[in-house]
Amino acid sequence: MHEHTFDELLRIMTRLRKECPWDREQTNDSIKGHTIEEAYEVVEAIDDGNDAELQSELGDLLLHVVFHTEIAAEGGRFTITDVLGSIIDKLVRRHPHIFSDTEVTTSDDVKKNWEEIKMEEGRESVIDGVPRALPALLKAHRMQDKASKIGFDWERGEDVWKKVDEELHELRGAVESRNGSDIEEEFGDVLFSLVNYARFLRVNPEDALRRTIDKFDRRFRHVERRLREEGRAAEDATLEEMDRYWDEAKEKEKTQ
Repeated sequence: MHEHTFDELLRIMTRLRKECPWDREQTNDSIKGHTIEEAYEVVEAIDDGNDAELQSELGDLLLHVVFHTEIAAEGGRFTITDVLGSIIDKLVRRHPHIFSDTEVTTSDDVKKNWEEIKMEEGRESVIDGVPRALPALLKAHRMQDKASKIGFDWERGEDVWKKVDEELHELRGAVESRNGSDIEEEFGDVLFSLVNYARFLRVNPEDALRRTIDKFDRRFRHVERRLREEGRAAEDATLEEMDRYWDEAKEKEKTQ
């Protein structure tokens, strides 16, 4: 059986860049959207608990690492050796409790040291490094989590929930005054405070919302399927009829 190697992948990528018209035309900018898609497909495979799919999607993501690097290498910017060196140096530097004499007792200590080391590396803020392109919900969670590492955080979950109540009250006030810009701002504040509360519940808000979206997807498709079985389109059904099939989907999930 042929044993595939990382060097073989590098050779294939180099050949594709020389011989394949499509691969040859690509730039770091042109494939960056595909890179993001591949990362999300990895997440989907993890959520589905599908190891075969996870193996495949991790391969696709690794291909993008090699693809981006090959393009850079052709321009003399950096090579795969530089990429590997960067991550190896970073891992060693940011784990002094493993590779040096720093002592830690908890994972929180590790994360606190991690943020302090990044500041020593020249960052101006502890929230530097949160990608601008992250989905807003995930970005809010990451920024809050980073700020908490230096003590900028609520002490009790109950106080965070009071803040949620306060923001909901302000949103209602904005709605009643019918001020569009205030409504948007206050709605954002509600979401931000809920993300904060999620941290105290040890819930990842991005994961939680994606699971709720998946649940909506399953139930709504059930509604459409049941209506099709009656020879009807969803737009021809009443809300009461759709609600009945929605409840049917919920009951079906409970029995499963």
